Amino acid sequence: MRVLFGTDGIRGKAHEYPLDPPTMFALGEALAHRLNGGRVLLGMDTRESGPEIASALAAGMKHGGGEALLIGVIPTPGVAYLCLTSDAAAGISISASHNPFQDNGVKIFGHDGMKIPDSDEEEIEDEMRALRGLSGAAAPPPPQDASLIEQYEQFLVSGVKPNALAGKRVVLDTGHGAAYRIAPDVFRRAGADVVVINDQPNGVNINEQSGALHPEGLARKVVEVKADFGVAFDGDADRAIFADDAGKIRDGDEIIYLWAKHIGAKRVVTTVMSNFGFEKQLAADGIELLRANVGDKYVLEQMMANHAVIGGEQSGHIIDLSVHTTGDGIHTALVFGEILASSQQRFSEMHTFDPMPQLLLNERVASKPPLESLPKYQAALAGAKADLNGRGRILVRYSGTENLVRVMVEGEDDAQIRRIAAELRDILRDEIALA
Repeated sequence: MRVLFGTDGIRGKAHEYPLDPPTMFALGEALAHRLNGGRVLLGMDTRESGPEIASALAAGMKHGGGEALLIGVIPTPGVAYLCLTSDAAAGISISASHNPFQDNGVKIFGHDGMKIPDSDEEEIEDEMRALRGLSGAAAPPPPQDASLIEQYEQFLVSGVKPNALAGKRVVLDTGHGAAYRIAPDVFRRAGADVVVINDQPNGVNINEQSGALHPEGLARKVVEVKADFGVAFDGDADRAIFADDAGKIRDGDEIIYLWAKHIGAKRVVTTVMSNFGFEKQLAADGIELLRANVGDKYVLEQMMANHAVIGGEQSGHIIDLSVHTTGDGIHTALVFGEILASSQQRFSEMHTFDPMPQLLLNERVASKPPLESLPKYQAALAGAKADLNGRGRILVRYSGTENLVRVMVEGEDDAQIRRIAAELRDILRDEIALA
């Protein structure tokens, strides 16, 4: 049974279990045993706790007969790409993505560049329980090969035509995260006139009122400098949220739609969170929409099973299966820039779909009892569905990375969905507290 691994690896508070040195040592040793030795690439974002975790992982791998090689600060998709194109047996990205600096995490990729299956995570976790506590002494940092970053940058630039963004002014909000040097560099190589904000990481300011979760500043900057578009990345740069030239925020659903139309896709894969208005417009355009569980690895599984080239999440994780095995915010942004340039339109003139009103409320919880075990919530849910009468959707789930319950309601009437979402959230908060 997986306890430590969630929908996106292991997450927690830095320096505390399960991200404490003994547990990370055990993870490194268990992974080395599973790989029968071999080399594992380690990349990280800009959190101050990254080097400590990398050192503990590397020491555990060495104890288990393996070897670790540090890439340095690099987006999570860079780790995935370098796994696929090198002799590395696996790779680990040390990051908590969009979370604040106090958190951190690890995401494990196989040699195929894909996140390892849930079954593998379960077996590794079982061995970690037996190994934890055997060792955890302070460890020296692993050896580093910074040339790997240049290989990843060359891959990104090769994803678009030479000088594809020539004549385009772009604002990049790197969120003081893993994209802070790489994104501006590759955009300039692609010919763009680049304005960069939030690119001064100090170990504790990652995602702080910046990046993909706070794109308002990006939108203002785009208008201020008269840019063609702007892109905000999260801490590990696997997602991208856009602002158009008028300062309007454009989410992942919209970018997937424009990309699918551009390449003439027959089907796309998104998650259960994607807006129903998006689904209706795709159907009108003759494009099939398949929905996966939340988590980009589940999107990828659906894409591979159904031969879809483009898929992703409303949050800005977008997978281009023609060149990549995971969501890559920088690649997404470059390709969109090329699409925009070829359209000869302003971004603000590119219509996508009419979204159905959608509200997402998060409530912090101390535990995560099965939702079907909560009778008051189940009764309220049945009443809410009857209230919507087939003219909307309700999706309630626990976060896979945080102690949150998420309540999403869609419908034609904005006041109605706000009332339903608030009622369900309040009932869940009270009933979970008593469970």
